[in-house]
Amino acid sequence: MIPPIASRFVAGETPAEALEYTQELNQRNVSVILNLLGEHYHDRKPADEDAEVYVRLLEDIDRSDLSACVSVKPSQVGLDIGTHVFRENMERIADAAEDTFVWIDMEDHETTDATLDVFEQLTREHDGGIGVCLQANLKRTADDLERLADLPGKVRLVKGAYDELEDIAYKQKEKVNAVYREYLEFMFQEFEGGIAVGSHDPAMIEYAKELHEEYGTDFEIQMLMGVREDAQYELAEEYEVWQYVPYGGKWMSYFYRRVMERKENLLFAARAVLGR
Repeated sequence: MIPPIASRFVAGETPAEALEYTQELNQRNVSVILNLLGEHYHDRKPADEDAEVYVRLLEDIDRSDLSACVSVKPSQVGLDIGTHVFRENMERIADAAEDTFVWIDMEDHETTDATLDVFEQLTREHDGGIGVCLQANLKRTADDLERLADLPGKVRLVKGAYDELEDIAYKQKEKVNAVYREYLEFMFQEFEGGIAVGSHDPAMIEYAKELHEEYGTDFEIQMLMGVREDAQYELAEEYEVWQYVPYGGKWMSYFYRRVMERKENLLFAARAVLGR
């Protein structure tokens, strides 16, 4: 069992536990993006197995009245093995999604072209039922947004968490914030909808609200499980809010990353260990 200290960031090890958590969150008017933990497989068997888990999970969601969707890491379903494996498994997952949305996560810059190519194919084939993530810190993102502006589907804009080289990525926090705002305005101006603001930064969320008022473009807010949850519940009273919810047996490394990336998370873990 996942210890209580980690359960703040991970919704159990099984699909049943993840769906139970989803039901609880839906009662607070927050929708859920379910992500089975796992990445960077170099053998096809585990990649195919995780793709099958997503297929079954989508069937469970479609049979329920839950407000939920799924998000898949490319390297989890075969991108490190070959683009054809990634494409085949994503096609299986997308075909299984009758009324449920499917997100494709974005990983490091070496995966961007393959990820966007598969997204473009699938979102056209499935009438916009597919979404993809773009990272504002990558210098190529302005061009990628122009490419995606006329496509159906959704785009999640995040600041970017991968430690990329300076020649391809903005490294200064102030610059990343500036281009994030620039890209948000482009999306609200040029997209017909399908904008996901993937940020915990109150300033960026406020800016998205302002852009919505100015341009009228629909948007949603996406945040991680265990991070600023009180703010999520408050925002959900007026806006569409989705919480990114990981689950599965590979929770330890994910929990470690969440604890180490923010001072507040580290303090939470320390208090839990000390029983305070």
